[in-house]
Amino acid sequence: MRESRIRVIQYGLGPIGIEAAKYALKKSFIEIVGAVDVAPGFAGKDLGEVLGVGRTLDIPVSDNPSKLLAHLPADAVIHAAGSRMKTIFPQIMEIVESGKNIISSSEELLFPSKENRTLADRLHQKAIERGVTVLGTGVNPGFVMDALPLFMTGVCQEVKSIHVVRVVDAATRRYPLQKKIGAGMSPEVFRAKMEEKAMGHVGLSESLFLIASQAGLGLDEVTETVEPAVAEKPVKTKYFDLKAGDIAGIKNTAIGYRKGVPVITLDLRMYIGAEDPHDAVSIEGTPPVSLRIEGGIAGDTATAAILVNSIPAVVAAPPGLVTVKDLPFPCFLV
Repeated sequence: MRESRIRVIQYGLGPIGIEAAKYALKKSFIEIVGAVDVAPGFAGKDLGEVLGVGRTLDIPVSDNPSKLLAHLPADAVIHAAGSRMKTIFPQIMEIVESGKNIISSSEELLFPSKENRTLADRLHQKAIERGVTVLGTGVNPGFVMDALPLFMTGVCQEVKSIHVVRVVDAATRRYPLQKKIGAGMSPEVFRAKMEEKAMGHVGLSESLFLIASQAGLGLDEVTETVEPAVAEKPVKTKYFDLKAGDIAGIKNTAIGYRKGVPVITLDLRMYIGAEDPHDAVSIEGTPPVSLRIEGGIAGDTATAAILVNSIPAVVAAPPGLVTVKDLPFPCFLV
C-alpha cells in the first residue's frame, strides 16, 4: 500500500459520479482534492453538499475544467461524463495534457472499436508523452460480460465457446439509464433513435472484441442486433408510467463467429419489468465452467466501486491507453 494517499479529482457529478465520489470518501488510500461539473447549479457548491454526505468537505465544485486541471495538483481523475468516444475525447485529452491518470466510465473507452481507432491511437500516444495511464471500465462493460468470463477461462485447457447473459430489471436503475434504453417511447421513435445512435446500451461490441482479443479466438464475423422490449402490461417506475405496447427497454445481442460457428455470444436484456434478473456465464470447454449470479450485479453501485477500486493499479501502471486485460484484476481495498 502507498505511504501517501492518492489525490483524486471527480470529473462529472451525475448519478455515477456522485456514487463514485461518495465511495472514494470512504477509502483510506484516497484523498479527493477537487470536483468539476459544467451542468448549471453545481458551480461554487461544496462537494459535501452535492454528495449529500451531511458535512462540508471544503471542496468547491468548479464549472471550469481547464482551470481546475491546470492549477490543481492530483494523481488521478475519476471521469464519469459520457459514453461515446467522440464526445468525451476533448475532455480526456485535456486531463491527459494536465498530467493526470484517468479512470473513466466511458463504455467506448473500454476497448477501441474500428471507428474509434484513430482517436484511441492519438490518446495512447499523448498519454505516453505525458507519462499517464488511461483506463475505461465499469460493471458492463468492464466486468460482467467481458473481464469475468475471461477470468473464468483461466481454469480451461480448451475453450470452444463463451456465452454470457445479463438480465436487468431497469425499473431498479437510475433515470438516465431508463431514458437511454427508450422507456416510454413508441416503437417508431425507438427505431429512429437507435439508427441515430442517440440511445441504447453502449459497449456490447467492445466487450466482445475485448474477449476475442485477449483469448485469441480469431473471429471472422461479428453481428450485433438491438430489438425493443415491449411492455406486455402496464408498469410503473419512479420515472415512467408505461402502458401495454410501450417500449420498456432493449434486447441487445452481439455474436462473434469463427468459420460460421458462434464462438462468443453476449445477450443483454435490459428493460423495465424484466423477470428473473441475473448474470450468467457459460463456457463450453475443458473443463466446462458456468456461473449464475442471482439478481445480477447492481450496475450503479458496482460501477462506482470498480472505478474507485481500479485507481491504485492505474496509478502504478505504465503510461498509455490500457484496458482491463492489461491490469491486475481490481479488488476491494479498505
